[in-house]
Amino acid sequence: MADSESPKPRTDFIRDMIHADQAAGRNDGWVITRFPPEPNGYLHIGHAKSICLNFGLAEEFGPKARCHLRFDDTNPTKEETEYVDSIEQDVRWLGFDWGEHLYFASDYFEALYGYAMQLIEKGLAYVDDQTPEQIRETRGTLTSPGTDSPFRNRSVEENRDLFARMRAGEFANGAKVLRAKIDMASPNINLRDPVIYRILKAAHHRTGDAWSLYPMYDFAHPLSDAIESITHSLCTLEFEHHRPLYEWLIQNVDGLPGQPYQREFARLNLTYTVMSKRKLLRLVKEGFVNGWDDPRMPTISGLRRRGYTPEAIRVFCKTIGLTKFNAVTDVALLEHALREDLNRRALRAFAVLDPIKVVLENYPEDAEEFIDCVNNPEDEASGTRPVPLCRELFIDRDDFMEEPPPGYHRLRPGGEVRLRYAFCIQCHEVIKDESGRVTELRCTYDDATRHGKKPEGRPKVKGIIHWVSARHAIPAEVRLYDRLFTVEQPDAMEQDFTELLNPESLTVVTTAQLEPSLAEATVAQRYQFERLGYFAVDAVDSKPGALVFNRTVGLKDSWAKQMAKA
Repeated sequence: MADSESPKPRTDFIRDMIHADQAAGRNDGWVITRFPPEPNGYLHIGHAKSICLNFGLAEEFGPKARCHLRFDDTNPTKEETEYVDSIEQDVRWLGFDWGEHLYFASDYFEALYGYAMQLIEKGLAYVDDQTPEQIRETRGTLTSPGTDSPFRNRSVEENRDLFARMRAGEFANGAKVLRAKIDMASPNINLRDPVIYRILKAAHHRTGDAWSLYPMYDFAHPLSDAIESITHSLCTLEFEHHRPLYEWLIQNVDGLPGQPYQREFARLNLTYTVMSKRKLLRLVKEGFVNGWDDPRMPTISGLRRRGYTPEAIRVFCKTIGLTKFNAVTDVALLEHALREDLNRRALRAFAVLDPIKVVLENYPEDAEEFIDCVNNPEDEASGTRPVPLCRELFIDRDDFMEEPPPGYHRLRPGGEVRLRYAFCIQCHEVIKDESGRVTELRCTYDDATRHGKKPEGRPKVKGIIHWVSARHAIPAEVRLYDRLFTVEQPDAMEQDFTELLNPESLTVVTTAQLEPSLAEATVAQRYQFERLGYFAVDAVDSKPGALVFNRTVGLKDSWAKQMAKA
């Protein structure tokens, strides 16, 4: 995929680092990155930043460059094949491909076991019988050193024997662990004899019951990088303090195919959003949302179902760039990138969500005509479409008011508006039901005002509203999505984050009437319902004859206004 969103060379501290490596002849000029998700949940917009970075670098620095997709599947109790499949789908949807370079940490379990045994042989790892609580208590604090385990000085022979018996399944879960022997007085707690293997008798989604012990992430990750000859291991900032352990393992394990190094960048945080997989899983498991792909979720599958485009997400990731400090990005910037993209690609259409019937009393009862409407004013090649019009129409309830305030330019009793692309109409009579609710407007149309014409001496009509022919309209369900949370930074609040959920994050409209061309709407096509926002067919619940549209984003763009003021 060519990066059409990046016509100019990009620069940041990571790209500068890679250019310096190439200038120095490191790795024979190769740039090999990896995107290493744990298959314990669905990917979210924060992962998209890492995907665009790692796969984007492979494209920028080709042909001696590539990016691997590797699943760091070292915790069988939380990992599922469903997550693997969803991750592959998300990466491809964003526009990237790993080719033949699909890997799993579980592919390396035998090699990793051998590397651990090598550390034992070197006297750099030992089997510890302490409980997890005891290990925690003896690790020390940020201001005081840790305490050596009573098992730290076991002989190589005993450690080798115990580790082999751990693999054979002789011991219960938690009975023993394998720890690296580094420095219990290190100012970096991650170097105070970290656990690198634990006993875990659980079936793995790929290896089944073949293993009774599994490597810890901090052990498997750097060595998997080395096995794959990764050159640049790019992680988010929370791994910065883990880097010394990464480097220690690379330096102390012999026979590694590659010598990668790790560098960190700031993760993506968005307003009105949580990014923790644990929290997202809780939203799903406890029924606060309707699954991982709920369009209110920040997951890539949720954004896709809502109607986001991969192009908009890639542009957004480029716009926010790379930094070495954590910050919170305004979600309005993501929405701005989406509007800019959809404004260029989305077909226009008429939709009335809360209809009031309008009867044009001077229009022949059996007549109908087709109004030529522009498909996309931003794309001349998209052409026009014929939209039917007849005596009875639907307009949105918001476009009529019996006693409007000053400055109101939509329809009122005795007032006039222009029907988009058609002609002007004037309201003469308001019909209500027993409760006083307006059900019908009796109007007349002025044929002399077709095609935007204004007869001489006639007052200018300021209001323009959309409409749908009642005879030809098709019903649909429309889902209006809003922020999932009521506060900008739910993670920063003291109360449980679920107490901050927005009760109005989803409004379901079942009264919508759409122009008939939308009967052929597809999931791949995005639409702008004129004056209402951008919408997409729901890929899960929409069926022929029972259409469901999701509002992807509204028309209002607060970020564009901020940029204009800057």
